[in-house]
Amino acid sequence: MTNDDRGDARSGGDGEHEPPRWRSGKPAPGLGSRIGGLLDGLPESGRGTQARAPHAAGGPANPFRLREPAPPQPPPRPEAGEPVPQGPPPEEPGAEDPAEPQPGAPTEDVADRHTTAPREAPAASEPSPDMPPPSGPPLRPNVIPLRGERAAEPAATGPHDPAGPTTNHGHADQHPATTEPEQGMYAHEAAAPPPGPQHTGPSRPASDPARARSAPAPASAGTGEPRDPRAHPEPEGAGADPRPAPAFDDAERAAVYRALRGRHDARTRFRPDPVPHGVLTRVLEAAHQAPSVGHSQPWDFVVVQDPALRSRVRDLALAGREALADAPHGTRALDGAEVEAVLEAPVNIAVTVDPARGAHHVRGRHARPESASHAAALAVENLRIAARAEGLGVAWVGHVDAPDIARALELPSYLGVVAYLCVGLVEEPPAEPEPAPAGWADERPLSWAVHHDRYGHRGLPGQEPTSLLEETITAIGALDTRVLEEARDRQDRMTKPPGSLGVLEDISVQLAGLAGECPPPIPEPAAVAVFAGDHGVHAQGVTPWPQEVTAQMVHNFLEGGAVVNALARQVGAGVTVVDVGVVGDLPGAAGLLPRKVARGTADFTRGPAMTREQALQALEGGIEVARDLVSAGNRCLVTGDMGIANTTPAAALVCAFTGADPARATGRGTGVDDATFEHKVDVVRRALAANPVDPADPIGTLAALGGLEHAALAGFVLGGAALRVPVLLDGVIAGSAALAAAAISPEALGACFAGHRSSEPGHSLALDHLGLRPLVDLELRLGEGSGALLALPLLQGAARVLRDVATFDDAGVSTAHA
Repeated sequence: MTNDDRGDARSGGDGEHEPPRWRSGKPAPGLGSRIGGLLDGLPESGRGTQARAPHAAGGPANPFRLREPAPPQPPPRPEAGEPVPQGPPPEEPGAEDPAEPQPGAPTEDVADRHTTAPREAPAASEPSPDMPPPSGPPLRPNVIPLRGERAAEPAATGPHDPAGPTTNHGHADQHPATTEPEQGMYAHEAAAPPPGPQHTGPSRPASDPARARSAPAPASAGTGEPRDPRAHPEPEGAGADPRPAPAFDDAERAAVYRALRGRHDARTRFRPDPVPHGVLTRVLEAAHQAPSVGHSQPWDFVVVQDPALRSRVRDLALAGREALADAPHGTRALDGAEVEAVLEAPVNIAVTVDPARGAHHVRGRHARPESASHAAALAVENLRIAARAEGLGVAWVGHVDAPDIARALELPSYLGVVAYLCVGLVEEPPAEPEPAPAGWADERPLSWAVHHDRYGHRGLPGQEPTSLLEETITAIGALDTRVLEEARDRQDRMTKPPGSLGVLEDISVQLAGLAGECPPPIPEPAAVAVFAGDHGVHAQGVTPWPQEVTAQMVHNFLEGGAVVNALARQVGAGVTVVDVGVVGDLPGAAGLLPRKVARGTADFTRGPAMTREQALQALEGGIEVARDLVSAGNRCLVTGDMGIANTTPAAALVCAFTGADPARATGRGTGVDDATFEHKVDVVRRALAANPVDPADPIGTLAALGGLEHAALAGFVLGGAALRVPVLLDGVIAGSAALAAAAISPEALGACFAGHRSSEPGHSLALDHLGLRPLVDLELRLGEGSGALLALPLLQGAARVLRDVATFDDAGVSTAHA
């Protein structure tokens, strides 16, 4: 992406705001004419990539569209001797569905509802879920509302608005408009079994004659006569509906999606009423219909009602919750509601899996032995959806190891436990996952999870695919100038002499401009991401420490024994370690994200440290980590790093971006002697000579001179800026990465706060170039995120002062005489 491309991506603001004053006399970081972000309510709304206009007739087909559908087959004739049902099926007493057509009334072909042919219907009807999005009003942004904030629902535009899903460009749980009244979905209302025998065995195959006869043939629009698909073929392109007929009608489709949206865990509000046997049977039947390889159905359902067994599981869950709260990777306090639900819910269900069931004949089982567990997980999901439809709450107990539950329930040794669920009637199904304030993840926008052809080419159906880096750069916006002035005015009216809090006042104003509201939210909870990687320049003898120390320190982080762990516990921050380039193999562990791009970099005295592709992969890896941590509920990102010899590439990056001489930018790192220091300066000079860089190409500069953790940290900064979340920078490694991030997107500086000033000389050069003032200056040079964590309470305190301190008017305090 060239500078012109980036300028085009950021342009479009009205430019009418007057640049605000900044107390230091310099322009406010990240000031510009546009405000944007990927998250709504974090707290300023923004937009990601926008949908492109629909293809014109005859243009290229939507790549997400199904190919030409096969013509529907005529219903099979009933077999001899099989009774033919006469008339419509019996109805439940008192059940009325206003959307159900009357017998003999003309029916509407499902495909005709979505074609572009004119018809006598209101013009405000929405397109089908499979059609490209129409031009017109802007699409919903790719957003994640904060807890307690819900995006506004679109109003229904007429009696014929379809209740099914529409193209969603933000939340997958957007409520479709419908004129149907919300049906009660509570078990005590649906306990009466339907008339006639109920099917409780395996599902009928699609060719079942009884089922085929029950489906009416599609009718031509406006005639009521069955339509021959061969005489009236569906047109290809944007107007055709690729779904096989018959589809669900609007009311049925709305009910399905309502159940999907509402299948959140419920850890509270369980009622003591027993679950009716018929309701529980229907829920288990739905779970039993889950797909499995070769129809092996490897699951079983252990319905647990014995108080002694449930008390045993509850004790295990309580012990597991306490162990997680004390974990070294900084897990925040967990809500204990799901532990109590083991006893409060009238029914517990353990879903088990037999990995060998059907193994001797099921095709594909040996190639993918994990398929049995996957199928059992699908059974769990079916159970949760069915429970929601019945008005039951489901709490998933996740604090207990599966083998412990298996022993508590005395299961056979060959069975594993996939899930332990608490099921019961609830007063009201939860509208969102519970508990909201306990660090649970917000919902990721659908646009983050949809990739076109290759992983990383993101784009919803109808949108032009784009890279994660391009999407992020487009979303980064300027500080809100109106809110900056509002925060500055509030500082002047607070019960203190103006300017008496010094730099803290500037910090609070910047936080407000970033958040888009005054006072700003407190930047908590916080998470520090320690990016780890090794460096080929280590072979040049720039440090006496062996390279294997990088992997050893990662193990120390994960065990909770490093300085970053101690300081994180002190300030209540979580610690996540990200392997982007450690030479050695790291075993999976809680708190470790495996994002390895390569096993270290190349020796940059002989050529580029990374390929451009590796630098881009590391950049986008850092963006993903920022997204994941913010969607997990964190509201402040703290940079950390680990990599033996990483101060050498940091010095080279500082020289490249600031123009400083290597003798000024290079420091002693871990404390090398004079001879090693002189050699290190020479290595930096040789690296710059071996890699002439273009200042207009920051990604190329990063690839030539940086490390994998430097590139990932640059992406981490960009990701936080796009999400409008403050990023608290640590020392020289973070400072050199911030130089690259600011060169890629200057407005990203609006989200950056310098936690401290390192004793490494290159860090002061970087901070001066970026215009950032450090909050702490204690001659630290450890890295890991230690200095930034020490500054975290200052950042949070600045926001709290602006929020909590009264103004002179509010407190009735007289002001100084002019």
